[in-house]
Amino acid sequence: MAIAKAERLMNLALCLLGTRRPLTKRELRSSIEAYREAFGAGNGTPSGDEAFNRMFERDKDDLRELGLVIETVEGIDGEVGYLARRDSNRLPPITLDAEEAAALGLAAKVWQQARLAGAASGALQKLRAAGMPLAGDGEDYDAGQPHSALEPRIPTHEAAFEPLMLACRDRRPVVFDYRKSNAARPEQRQVEPWILECWRGHWYVAGWDRERKAERVFRLSRITGKVRSRQGKFTAPVPDHVTVRETVESWAGETATGTARIKLRAEHGYPLRARALSVRDLGDGWDELEIPNGHGLDAWLVEFGPDVVVLEPAELRADVVDRLRAVAKG
Repeated sequence: MAIAKAERLMNLALCLLGTRRPLTKRELRSSIEAYREAFGAGNGTPSGDEAFNRMFERDKDDLRELGLVIETVEGIDGEVGYLARRDSNRLPPITLDAEEAAALGLAAKVWQQARLAGAASGALQKLRAAGMPLAGDGEDYDAGQPHSALEPRIPTHEAAFEPLMLACRDRRPVVFDYRKSNAARPEQRQVEPWILECWRGHWYVAGWDRERKAERVFRLSRITGKVRSRQGKFTAPVPDHVTVRETVESWAGETATGTARIKLRAEHGYPLRARALSVRDLGDGWDELEIPNGHGLDAWLVEFGPDVVVLEPAELRADVVDRLRAVAKG
């Protein structure tokens, strides 16, 4: 299901569930943003009214197929009204086994520093109120340790995370200053953000770069200053699938086409050591590593500055030197 349609159906369902009296098509048309944007708030052209009626009937049928009980009430100021009574749309009692309850408890503890932490905590409280045992509630845990010793967390230390999360959710364009790995100064980017994803401890946002007119992926730790929201709609369609990890892997040389030999200062560059095919002690505080070599490896090696020296291949060494010179000139 397309994202726009899913949002429209969700908003229609919320309107029908949240009303205390039946709502007419005209009221729903003026209340739901997707209908307003497509057809106006009502009293439009006959062709526009007909198109809205077709979409509304399709949406109503889709919600009914999904299980929502929608009632039709005649005679609301001469018009037909619609509502979804809550007592007719209640979920059955939640029953979870011990493993399912533990999984939910761990999932809710993942978010520790983002705005989602409040929602996750509220969900846990509701499950406990319903009598559902969760990880950390039983006698097998220390009284002073309410959570399991293994507590997963998704780090969200970057200040850019929350405004970008909200911009992705609300489909709002943003502007921020971004410093590439080979640049001395940040550049302003105008982006339509699609999705946030964490990979190997770092957060990335994928979206449409308006100036470059292409899909781009940005690492949040390289965003400097505040993320500023902009008015208006997205200008590019949001794809159903965004390959954030594949893009980042290509930057880091994960899609390897060969190998490279580098000198790495001892006790430095642990991400490189984790991917090394072999490590040899050279003495004098240096090690020699053989690592996978692929597109974008030069940009990654530049981040380690004077702690890395490329030995071969010569093309990779030249690319790294060129990037370092560009930084020095800036």
